[in-house]
Amino acid sequence: MTNISTVTRFLLLGFSDVRELQLVHAILFLLVYLAALLGNLLIISITTLDQHLHTPMYFFLKYLSFNDLCFISITVPKSIAISLTNNNSISFLGCASQVFLVILFGSSEFFVLIAMSYDRYAAICLPLRYELIMDRLACVQMLAASWLSGSLFGVLFSVSTFSLPFCGSNTVQQFFCDVPSLLKISCSEDHVVTDMSLVVAAVVVVVGFICIIISYIRIFSAMLRIPSSEGRKKAFSTCLPHLTVVTFFLSTGLFASLKPPSVTSSGLDLIVSIFYIVIPPTLNPLIYSLRNRDMKAALRRTLKGENTHWLLWDNLCVSLC
Repeated sequence: MTNISTVTRFLLLGFSDVRELQLVHAILFLLVYLAALLGNLLIISITTLDQHLHTPMYFFLKYLSFNDLCFISITVPKSIAISLTNNNSISFLGCASQVFLVILFGSSEFFVLIAMSYDRYAAICLPLRYELIMDRLACVQMLAASWLSGSLFGVLFSVSTFSLPFCGSNTVQQFFCDVPSLLKISCSEDHVVTDMSLVVAAVVVVVGFICIIISYIRIFSAMLRIPSSEGRKKAFSTCLPHLTVVTFFLSTGLFASLKPPSVTSSGLDLIVSIFYIVIPPTLNPLIYSLRNRDMKAALRRTLKGENTHWLLWDNLCVSLC
C-alpha cells in the first residue's frame, strides 16, 4: 500500500506575492477578525449576563456566536500569519485538523440555524405550547445533536480525505485546507468514500433547507393572521435576522461546494471562500444586534449596570481617601 506520509507538509495559497499587498491583506483580515471577535463575544456576554435574554431564542443565538467565533478562528489567524511571515506551510496534522474543525463548526452552524428556525416556528405558530416544546432540556438536546452531527461529518470527511495518498504536488489552492482542494492534489482518482460523504452531506443540507423553508412558510402564514400591526412587526423583527443569516450562509456555502470545477479559478475560489468562512461570523452579530430591540435594550442595561458599578467604586475610593 502507498504510504500517505509521502507528503508531510502542505503549502497554502496566499492572496498575493507582492509584499505590500500581503501586508494590506494581513491588516484587513486582522480588522475583520477583531470585529468578529468583539461582536460575538459581546453577544455571548449580553445573552449570559442579562436575565431577560435567558430564553430559547437567545440560548441558540449565544451558541451560534460561540460557533462563529471558533469557525473564523480556525482559518483567519493562520492566513494572517502567512501574510506577515511569508511562510505558507502547514503540517499534515495541522491541515487535517483544519479540515475536521471547519467541517465540524460549519455543520454545527447549519444545525443550530435549523434549531433556531424551529424555535421561531414554535414561538409564533404554537405559542400556547411553546414553553413545553422548547424547555431547557429540549434546547440542550438540540445543541448537543448539532455538535454531535458536526463532529460525525468532520470525522467522516477528514478520514476519507486523508486516507488518500498525497505523493505529488503539496500546494493547496486555497488559504486554508478544504476537501475539494485536497482532492485535486491527491494521487488517487478513487474518491468513492469522499464522494459518498458529499452525497450524504448534500442530502442532509437539502432536507434541512426544506425544513427551514416549511417552517418559514408556516411562520409567515401565522404572522399574516396576527391582528395587531405591532405584533406582526415584532414577529417579523425576530425572524428577519435569522432568515438573512440562513440565506447568506447556505447560498455561499452551496455555491462553493457545487460550482463546476471547469469554470473556476484559484482567485474565484479564494473570493467565494471568504464569503462563507469570513463574512458570516463577522456580520452575524451586526445582523442580530441591529435588528433586535431586545438585544439593544439588553446592551443598554448592561452598559448602564457597568457604569453604575464604576460610580459605586469611585464613590467608595473617594470615601476611603
